[in-house]
Amino acid sequence: MDAVAEYIGMPAIQVYEVASFYSMFETKPAGRVHVSVCTNISCMLCGADRIVDAVERHLGIKTGESTPDGKFYLKREEECLAACNNAPMMMVDHVYHENLTPESAIKVLDGVK
Repeated sequence: MDAVAEYIGMPAIQVYEVASFYSMFETKPAGRVHVSVCTNISCMLCGADRIVDAVERHLGIKTGESTPDGKFYLKREEECLAACNNAPMMMVDHVYHENLTPESAIKVLDGVK
């Protein structure tokens, strides 16, 4: 980020502010496959906490961490992924998976190449 700031001629803090604000940017190394579980009100009421628990147990990591092999990164909990009518849902590398159960969420992860 320092190199980007220098290249575009702006203070480094401004680059860090942008990179840390948007959830699509990571400020530390992360696994190759990004997994986001929506935890906003609709998903929460439909069991998102069970999805998060199942994914964490299956991958052996907590939100904000990557698997030791570098394959998966479980992003911090997302506020809303705009699929409220099909809650609970998660996004895996920008592909939506909706109407999840803990079992179907694990099946999605197991299907990732």
